[in-house]
Amino acid sequence: MKKTFISAFALVAIAFASQTQVQAQSKMSMSGGTKMVGGAAMYPTKDIIDNAVNSKDHTTLVAAVKAAGLVETLKGAGPFTVFAPTNEAFNKLPKGTVATLVKPENKAALTKILTYHVIAGKMDSKAIAAAIKKGKGKAELTTVEGGKLWAWMEGKKLVMKDEKGGMSTVTIADVYQKNGVIHVVNSVLMPK
Repeated sequence: MKKTFISAFALVAIAFASQTQVQAQSKMSMSGGTKMVGGAAMYPTKDIIDNAVNSKDHTTLVAAVKAAGLVETLKGAGPFTVFAPTNEAFNKLPKGTVATLVKPENKAALTKILTYHVIAGKMDSKAIAAAIKKGKGKAELTTVEGGKLWAWMEGKKLVMKDEKGGMSTVTIADVYQKNGVIHVVNSVLMPK
């Protein structure tokens, strides 16, 4: 009986030590610039695509990027700033929009929308804040698509406005990648 108790106690101690080690490793990786997006760690040592495919909140975006043939571009050296709409953001579009856009015959329109979410260069929240300050409260950003986005602060929230007047809020900022930075947004931004 005494041996059983000691064995059980030893197993509990080992399990507790293992759990503590896992938690410590998790905290260490989070403090090293890694953020959680869509239930997955986004590692600054991986590129935009390699991280995005692990986010359960960005499956629609990843499917759209594949359909548009932009995977290799976003795996490239960059740097890129990507305003990454969540699945919920895509769900706000009129019913059937995404299914229509991912069809091969609509590749040009899909590419236009996706590249409208990308800015050349690495603009983290500090760089965007500096641009907003320089613009006296509003920054005008030029997208890879060639269109304009406008950014400003509403309290502590970074808000984006597209060329059609649509609004989107950054929900997770500064998700660093080896080839740029992602800012998660809650609405799809639309070019003219």
